[in-house]
Parts: sequence; structure tokens; C-alpha cells
Amino acid sequence: MKSIKSILATVGVAATVGLFAFKGIQSGSIKGTVSPADGATRAWALSGSDTLKAAIEKGAFEITGAKAGTYRVIIEAKPPYKNAAKDGVTVADGQPTDIGEIKLEQ
Repeated sequence: MKSIKSILATVGVAATVGLFAFKGIQSGSIKGTVSPADGATRAWALSGSDTLKAAIEKGAFEITGAKAGTYRVIIEAKPPYKNAAKDGVTVADGQPTDIGEIKLEQ
């Protein structure tokens, strides 16, 4: 019969290994700016069934919680501007992706 110390040690090792085995997915982000700064309200990121959004404040946005993958970013514009989109935005696990400036057209 195993001693209680031996059983507790085995359980402790198993719990530690389990924590490392399920490290978890670190989400990334997509950030950028919009010109003119007051021309848009929201930024959207679409990938498969994932839809993320963020407010645009003073012409800047950061969409957080993005899984690794390729996204389409859509800027929701205010009239008289037109919505804008950028395809092929790649997010790496746990990394921010800066897509730079998106210029809105009328």
C-alpha cells in the first residue's frame, strides 16, 4: 500500500504536468488608424465564424481577443464616407498586428 506522501506527490506532479499541457491559446490583436479621425465609428474583424469589433476613438482602434489566423478588417464609416475593408490581415498567437492607416473615401 502506498503511503499518503507518495500519493500526494503523484497527484502534485500530475497537476503540474496538466497545467503545462493546457497552456491555453494566447489571443492577439489588430490595431490601426483611420483617416480622417472622425470619419468612422467601429472596426470589425471577421475570420470564419469569428466576429470581433472595437470602437474607433480619435481615429485609432484596437481589436482584442483575436485568435491566430487571417482576418478581413472592415471600417464602419460615417456619412459622407464609405466603409473600407482590408483583406488578408494575419494575426499570430499572442501578438499585436498593426495594419497602419486606412484612408476613407467619400
